[in-house]
Amino acid sequence: MFDRHQGGDEAVLVCLDFGDADYADSVAELKELASSAGIRTLAVVQGKRSRPDPALFAGSGKVDEIGETARAYGAQLVIFNHQLSPAQERNLERRLECRVIDRTSLILDIFAQRARSHEGKVQVELAQLEHLSTRLVRGWTHLERQKGGIGLRGPGETQLETDRRLLGKRVKLLKDKLATLRRQRDTQRRSRERAGSLSFSIVGYTNAGKSTLFNALTKADAYAADQLFATLDTTSRRLYLDDKSNLVISDTVGFVRQLPHTLVEAFRATLEETVRADLLLHVVDSSQESRDSQVAEVNKVLHEIGADTVPQLLVWNKIDLKGIAPAVERDEYGRISAVRLSARTGEGLGLLRSAISEFVADRQNERKDAVTGQSNLDN
Repeated sequence: MFDRHQGGDEAVLVCLDFGDADYADSVAELKELASSAGIRTLAVVQGKRSRPDPALFAGSGKVDEIGETARAYGAQLVIFNHQLSPAQERNLERRLECRVIDRTSLILDIFAQRARSHEGKVQVELAQLEHLSTRLVRGWTHLERQKGGIGLRGPGETQLETDRRLLGKRVKLLKDKLATLRRQRDTQRRSRERAGSLSFSIVGYTNAGKSTLFNALTKADAYAADQLFATLDTTSRRLYLDDKSNLVISDTVGFVRQLPHTLVEAFRATLEETVRADLLLHVVDSSQESRDSQVAEVNKVLHEIGADTVPQLLVWNKIDLKGIAPAVERDEYGRISAVRLSARTGEGLGLLRSAISEFVADRQNERKDAVTGQSNLDN
């Protein structure tokens, strides 16, 4: 009989190279994710494979190496920088005799630690339970034990069936709560639209400096830290550019490589602010060598949630770390496409405000033209 190990706060990381161009960045990112979760990295086991092994994900020899490394360091936790199937997790735990989790479980754990608002906690719990539900199908042996003993005899339901039924009820309850919160957000959004407010959303890769920029623009005190997923709960504030401006800007959760689909689905209500925005301020850490791939990852998630058609303004942040001068970049049509700045020092912040003002003016002219055109048609 096999029960899951409890694990610990010290781990051996496993990163296998399947020929991805950003492999080195992915390894560094896993170390940051582990640190953000409060886990101390003892060692990193690396290797190359052409494809995952169906039973163990890594080859048998590599699994033996992982086991030897874990025993040498006394680690009770092994984290794979990949998505494992329930069967692979179970097989690896039996073989390694310690707790094994994948990248998805690690990110979910970080989100669980960071969630502060009621909505954020509901979203994270839903994502965790939907991830766990796949682990109940072909998972751990103790979940398949027949219930028995005083007070437990009865319908002949196995523990696995009970767990599955209770989990399903909890998932339904959480989805109902999120549906209510979504209706509340829709009401608030329609109210802003009736008032003629333009809505901006700050998006970007995790730790790109979104919350720092949000605070600099709005004089807010949203939590900002040099760590992955410092912000989970969406915060909205009025943005004042001049007496005539009526703008609302929102700080949103950061994205990351291989963002778990269950998280994207659970946070869909929050991300609706992004889908319905008039403009996305796409913040990029310009000091990162992998900035282009990070932009691509963010755009991939935006496409998944249906926000890929929303106009974007690229904000190249942290120019102070590279000694780059603040500047504005324009496309072939003369429209501002990017702004280089430092949210931390304030360099280039005025250029971003001017860029936003220019966008607002263009949008207001479009609305006037649309009204004029409709009036001409009516006449």
